Amino acid sequence: MLNKEELFKKIQGGLIVSCQALEHEPLYTKEGGVMPLMAKAAMQSGAVGIRANTVRDITQIKEAVDLPVIGIIKKEYEGCPMHITVTMKEVDELVACGVDILAFQGTSALRPDGKTSAEFIREIKSKYPDQLLMADCATIEEGIACAEAGADFVGTTMRGYTPETKGIDDIDFDFIKELSEKCSAKVIAEGHIHYPNQAKQALEAGAFALVVGGAITRPAEITARFVKAIEE
Repeated sequence: MLNKEELFKKIQGGLIVSCQALEHEPLYTKEGGVMPLMAKAAMQSGAVGIRANTVRDITQIKEAVDLPVIGIIKKEYEGCPMHITVTMKEVDELVACGVDILAFQGTSALRPDGKTSAEFIREIKSKYPDQLLMADCATIEEGIACAEAGADFVGTTMRGYTPETKGIDDIDFDFIKELSEKCSAKVIAEGHIHYPNQAKQALEAGAFALVVGGAITRPAEITARFVKAIEE
């Protein structure tokens, strides 16, 4: 695994490709094997990292490509609006499979045990002081709080997907700029990036790096976008 400074240098200004398929999606298989192929294609075309979900996919991807991996585990908890690496159980599993960056939901909602995102970050850092962390946030306040608690990266991942930001369904360059100026952590732009020019603009707005998923690795979503444009 790369040390902190090596990883920063590796991903700065680059494209991280999210290679995920949930159970209801066409590219999901019980055996896996599809996401590592997506990761290989991304690496061949110049991606600087991969974001992946589940221990199985992360393990298979790490065997297939020599790129830093941002790892998450998506899991629903009854009564909790969070679903990205919600508890220490998922954290333990991600650390065990060797993720370079461990990502989790860093929004203002409380976890099942009542902890805030800041408290969760401090708990992870206490247990795994050398593990790099990425907080998936939706607002400036969330990003600042997570950075102050010890997150190394803050992602714009959740913008538009929380009650406070509902209705934001396009990339928000002003948000990226303000977050990069006010937040002490490195900002990773993620979410609503559909076109190459948007990726470039996100970096120009101040993002340290980018994560793009749906526009690259989800053919059903890409097809639907084309069909919608044709029908309109």
